[in-house]
Amino acid sequence: MPAQALMKLRILMPFCVFMAETAVSRIVAETGSGSFGILPHRVDCVAALVPGILVYEIREEGEVFLAIAEGILIKTGLDVLISVRNVIGGSDLKLLNETVEKEFKVLSDYEQNVRSVMSRMESAFIRRITAFNHG
Repeated sequence: MPAQALMKLRILMPFCVFMAETAVSRIVAETGSGSFGILPHRVDCVAALVPGILVYEIREEGEVFLAIAEGILIKTGLDVLISVRNVIGGSDLKLLNETVEKEFKVLSDYEQNVRSVMSRMESAFIRRITAFNHG
């Protein structure tokens, strides 16, 4: 009987490789549309991840839980690459959920407010330049 195919998972942060695992049997990630699972022979895909809990399973260790900030997941063949702004590991699922709620989602709200302010400033600047050129 052939050995079960396993995935290679790498999780990257802006300035480092958080982890690399070569024997992952399944991954569950969260997108804006909900959670989805990845098995070794799933069709290749790209997904935008939202702040939430990422779960992956290793034969020796069982399930591993990570709190992740927003990012992107790319699956090609048996390779899965996840790039995120921030990630925190731990075994207490309740604590990881609280981390997502308190830190990662608050940061996303703050970033949205900053983007909104920047957009208004850009619009005002463009209006002034247009008025200056026509005046």
